[in-house]
Amino acid sequence: MSRINSNVASLVAQRHLNVSQRALSMSLERLASGLRINRGADNPAGLIVSERLRAEVNAVGQAIDNSARAINVIATTEGALNEVSALLSDIQALLIEAANTGAFSDEEIAANQLQIDSSIDSISRIANTTVFAGRRLLNGELDYVLSAVDPTRLADVKVLSAKFGSQPYVGVAVRVLQSAQQAQLSFSGPGLGATGVTIDVGGPEGVVTLQFPASATTVQMVSAINAQVDSTGVRAVASGAGGASGMRIVTDKYGSDAFVSVRAITGTFTVRNRAGVVVPRTTGRDASATINGVSTTANGLNLSVSTGILKADVILTPTFGGGSVVGLGTSNFQVTSGGALFQLGPQVNTNLQENIGVPSLQANKLGNALVGYLADLKSGQSKAMATGRFKEASDVVKEVITQVAVLRGRLGAFEKDTLQTNINQLQITAENLSSSESVIRDTDFAQETSELTRAQILVQAGNSILAIANAQSQNVLTLLGG
Repeated sequence: MSRINSNVASLVAQRHLNVSQRALSMSLERLASGLRINRGADNPAGLIVSERLRAEVNAVGQAIDNSARAINVIATTEGALNEVSALLSDIQALLIEAANTGAFSDEEIAANQLQIDSSIDSISRIANTTVFAGRRLLNGELDYVLSAVDPTRLADVKVLSAKFGSQPYVGVAVRVLQSAQQAQLSFSGPGLGATGVTIDVGGPEGVVTLQFPASATTVQMVSAINAQVDSTGVRAVASGAGGASGMRIVTDKYGSDAFVSVRAITGTFTVRNRAGVVVPRTTGRDASATINGVSTTANGLNLSVSTGILKADVILTPTFGGGSVVGLGTSNFQVTSGGALFQLGPQVNTNLQENIGVPSLQANKLGNALVGYLADLKSGQSKAMATGRFKEASDVVKEVITQVAVLRGRLGAFEKDTLQTNINQLQITAENLSSSESVIRDTDFAQETSELTRAQILVQAGNSILAIANAQSQNVLTLLGG
């Protein structure tokens, strides 16, 4: 049947041509943009997933940048600490040089004191001027703020890392289960015999040989042993009035590393340990304690704990007398604020953050309450060269050198084992996320060019078919004899 009012063939051709033209336009858009999903209508589910992946890629990229910036902060801090270490080495050398009083004049010692004063001032200046993008790194701004520390029980507390999470503070409970002890030997007689004795007295610092005549009193022996404390690291304490009950020979230091030995070279000199057993040598005892219920690593009075929430070093306060032991019991304090918080992960939560403390490097903060502080070495202070206390001054510098070295090592470990590994892991994550997002969203050019060719052919064919369909209506004219 031939009709002219409704050209169905033309309508069919137009519909297919429109479909082909839309496919051609879509292929051109995808090839031009490089994206398979340009709007939600292209693939609603794919758009949702790809947008989430894209956000995660951006978050991971920012976390990588955060870690890289943290490395820059650590490098700046470590560079300043390197200069401090050099100054401390110079101070130590000046002390040892000045202790050579037999060959050094008072004027030369005074000149060394001036150099030490200058070096200490330089250390404090470095502490106050080491800055990264306006953030002061070594003046105590990045140290933790502690509250309610009892100095009668805790001589020194250094919090290395604390994670606050959603809490306003971190509570710390130090419970001493076993006291730390000095090494101790006791002498209570009998006397020194008809010919006296010669003994070797040894300790952590060395051994000396002492001779006592038969007439030597306990007080005289105590005085002779205490005159060699610098050489041995042990001292004597008379027991009873005037040494009537003998004497105790104890180390200055606490813990299993501290020892005292007394051996008779000639004559008889009997000493006993705390249990009353006759022995020539004995050691001290490390404290045993928990911090927040976690067993600590102990070295004498020094306690260390490392958990996911808290990393801290604590020095217990020694209680002299009564056997020279550190008291048992629990001490509580709080970490209320402070530290340097580094956001290292792509999400904001405690597990993906690291918080470390950087203590102040000012001269009155370097050292501890037991050995003293670096500021004590300046002119007019308790351990200045004019006082002649070279050994105590050297002990302070030794402790400060150790503190700075440990801080440098801790920051280096944080950079190497935390920041650098974090960057490596995040880079792998970013690669995988980007690959996943690309599979969903990016154009497959090989496939899309095939689709383009197909759409071009269909459009051309559609135009030809539409022309044929439109021409069919003219065949009606032949029936009219046209």
